[in-house]
Amino acid sequence: MATSLPTTPPVETAAPAAARPVVDRRARRAHRLLVMGFLAPTVVGIALFTLVPILASVLLAFFRWDIISSPEFVGLDNFAAIGADPTVRIAFLNTFAFVVVAVALQLGVALLLAVLVQSKMPNWLRSFFRSTLFFPLILSAASVSLVMAYLFNEDFGLVNAVLTGVGLPDVPWLTSTSGAAVVVVLVYVWQNFGFSFLLFVGGLASIPRDVYEASSIDGITGWAQFRHITLPLLSPTMLVASVMAIISALQIFDQPYVLTKGGPGDSTRTAVMVIFESAFQQLEFGRASAVGIVLTLLIIGVTALQFRLGRRFVFYQ
Repeated sequence: MATSLPTTPPVETAAPAAARPVVDRRARRAHRLLVMGFLAPTVVGIALFTLVPILASVLLAFFRWDIISSPEFVGLDNFAAIGADPTVRIAFLNTFAFVVVAVALQLGVALLLAVLVQSKMPNWLRSFFRSTLFFPLILSAASVSLVMAYLFNEDFGLVNAVLTGVGLPDVPWLTSTSGAAVVVVLVYVWQNFGFSFLLFVGGLASIPRDVYEASSIDGITGWAQFRHITLPLLSPTMLVASVMAIISALQIFDQPYVLTKGGPGDSTRTAVMVIFESAFQQLEFGRASAVGIVLTLLIIGVTALQFRLGRRFVFYQ
């Protein structure tokens, strides 16, 4: 009796070893092309609308150009003119004074409100306050400043109407040196403290509750607890909030431009207003670029100093 031998399945022949690297190279090449295709719009956009304007501004700072005539190379004359022009000096001094007052007030108000909101209250009420206090930040600075100009108008403004109603004299808010500066600071702080407020709310929420419980057992409560526990643990958030606030305040433009046009006199004129006026009113684009470069270097220097000081005063858990 004949027996049939078991049949073995055919063995698939493997691809030659030399073919696999070719396939792998093609796959890697296709993957790189795909990645480059996705990144190309972003890279081109950054190059055209960020890098090219920056390079053009740096080059323009060494020329005198009014758009109509050909650029004239003047070397460092535009930078030398910054120190010699009293308007530019006053504008930078106004900017420094504004930064000191507005940033201190902004961070103080934001921290106080964040502590109050994070205190014991229903979650729905806490969410309401978070949204309400952040709302001014999403409004247009120009539109807010325009409304505030009507509110602080000396003749028919609501603020003076309230002061008159309680027996106080009218205040020339926008026509006096001190009054205009106060209005610019108040409007700026009111519209911008919401960002710092949210940062502080997040920082307070990240502090472990058991730290407060342990300190309460040791008899540390109230102001002592806030000073020795909350502030040190909140210092990284305070560093970020102060850096962002100072960078923003150094670039203030909308509020003084809409409210006072830099006046009375030059009392509320800022560095960015000088850049705008030099470029688009006086057609001195080289001078405007030079002032912009000086302001940029100032922002970089102040930010670097803040991070340098942060190594000493910031406590990381």
